[in-house]
Amino acid sequence: MENSTRVTEFIFVGITDDPDLQIPLFFIFMLIYLITLIGNMGMIVLILVDSRLHTPMYFFLSNLSLADLGYSTAVTPKVMAQLLTGSNVISYNACAAQLFFFAVFLTVETFLLAVMAFDRYAAVCKPLHYATIMTTGVCECLIIGCYAFGFMDASVHIWNIFSLSYCRSNVINHFFCDGPPVLALSCSDIHRSEWVLFIFVGINVLISNVVIVVSYLFIFVTVLRMHSSEGHRKAFSTCASHLTAISIFYGTGIFMYLESNASHSMGSDKLASMFYAIVIPMLNPLVYSLRNKEVKSAFKRTVGKAKSSMGLIFIHV
Repeated sequence: MENSTRVTEFIFVGITDDPDLQIPLFFIFMLIYLITLIGNMGMIVLILVDSRLHTPMYFFLSNLSLADLGYSTAVTPKVMAQLLTGSNVISYNACAAQLFFFAVFLTVETFLLAVMAFDRYAAVCKPLHYATIMTTGVCECLIIGCYAFGFMDASVHIWNIFSLSYCRSNVINHFFCDGPPVLALSCSDIHRSEWVLFIFVGINVLISNVVIVVSYLFIFVTVLRMHSSEGHRKAFSTCASHLTAISIFYGTGIFMYLESNASHSMGSDKLASMFYAIVIPMLNPLVYSLRNKEVKSAFKRTVGKAKSSMGLIFIHV
């Protein structure tokens, strides 16, 4: 007879069960998380304090940094705690909360990349009408839409997964509460839930990719019509950072998908999840700071003002 005892906590298999690797991995993830925090919070603060960065592109970029911070924080501190203490237990409610916030911010990032592609289309293809297209009201509505989709998507996933019964194994073959590994533990029929998960994720990715591809097709056609090398250079510099971020975000997913199709294993799923949840949030601010002259200039101005302020304080003291 099936055990009907309700699961109240889950146990992660974790990244590794080798005790010799846990402390080195802890310090690696701590370094990655510190870079993520400093990079993304620094980007947000820089955009807030420098009036020259108060443009639609940087408004979207600050929200991209917020999304990176959000889903990294939902996962990384718990993983670090697992590696440091060796305790892989998480309560039922904490698991649901972790999945919820991870899904919210990952979905927000997916749609933000599409919104930023549309913004680049307007900047390159409609430069004379850019200010009337990307007004403050339009930008705010686009951001509200991204977060609305994020919270709606996450709410559906939580209802879809945690409305099921969990009464047998509570060992999650993963290092955080992601949808498929949690679903696999349910003692209910999960076929409908798997389809709901697949459909919602598919819709999000499809909408985002259609907007990105169409936007860059128009950009590509516009660039081909330009006769000056200066125009080509400006168009490239306008889109370079965003294209790099898209390539990292979707390129990794395609690579992992093809690799896992060739020889599917839970290890490859963990590697893909680790990259998305922990590494990509660290890379985005580096991409936008290292490849963007305006961000570099804003950073130098802010540091210069801070030094001047500190100098005045010492003089008065």
